[in-house]
Amino acid sequence: MTTPDLTGKVALVTGSSRGLGRHYALELARHGADVAIHDVDVTAAARFGEAESGIAVAKEIRALGRQSGFHMADLTDAAQSERLVSEVIESFGTIDILVNNAGGDIGAVTPRPDPNDALDIDPDDIRAVVERNVLTTMYACKYAGQHMRTRRSGKIVNIGSTAGHVPARTGIVYAAAKAANSHYTRCLAEQLRPFNVNVNCLAPSPTYTGRFLATREVADESDKSPLQRIAQPGDMASIVLFLAGPASDHLTGETIVCW
Repeated sequence: MTTPDLTGKVALVTGSSRGLGRHYALELARHGADVAIHDVDVTAAARFGEAESGIAVAKEIRALGRQSGFHMADLTDAAQSERLVSEVIESFGTIDILVNNAGGDIGAVTPRPDPNDALDIDPDDIRAVVERNVLTTMYACKYAGQHMRTRRSGKIVNIGSTAGHVPARTGIVYAAAKAANSHYTRCLAEQLRPFNVNVNCLAPSPTYTGRFLATREVADESDKSPLQRIAQPGDMASIVLFLAGPASDHLTGETIVCW
């Protein structure tokens, strides 16, 4: 397989000032894409020590010779999602690639819901998790998808989780939200199929990021095979690159689950 060339393409990666989103954005930029960086606020990247700010991540992209800028929006709000898409189109001229990375098993006021089951979880945490993982994806797809439908071209990559494909004892609401994203991907792919817009989903396995390390105890894995270990960010970024590039031109409606 040849190395993807995304020169001339414009990507919007949501939640890209930190974590896996930052790695997705950098990988797309390394292969030629101009990338719009997004997060809910400019300081979000610093919360787990992953970057100085969203503005700093945009500078990383520009240091690679690509265009970039930081855009702030709360994607649980439809109006802000619409504004984000409009701003990126105004700044870059178009959106060729949308990576819906914003989300996470995040409580309303805590790093993770506590309790984090189906019965004792606080209702505010249920709402927070569903909004951050389902509504953010649906709103961004709605407005970027309208643009891609008009252009009759585009790639949408929704980010799910392996949690959405196995029974869960904790993070049950999060798991259900990510399962919803996979089926939404199938349905949106059918609506956009006549317009040459690919819609696929990546369900990453547990992956080392600042937030992951800050919210979990990680055991020694030196005696495990690479396919048994927690993934590195580059492992997931390479799959996003595949889904955003020409090698996936005849793939749509699918979820790649990284067990």
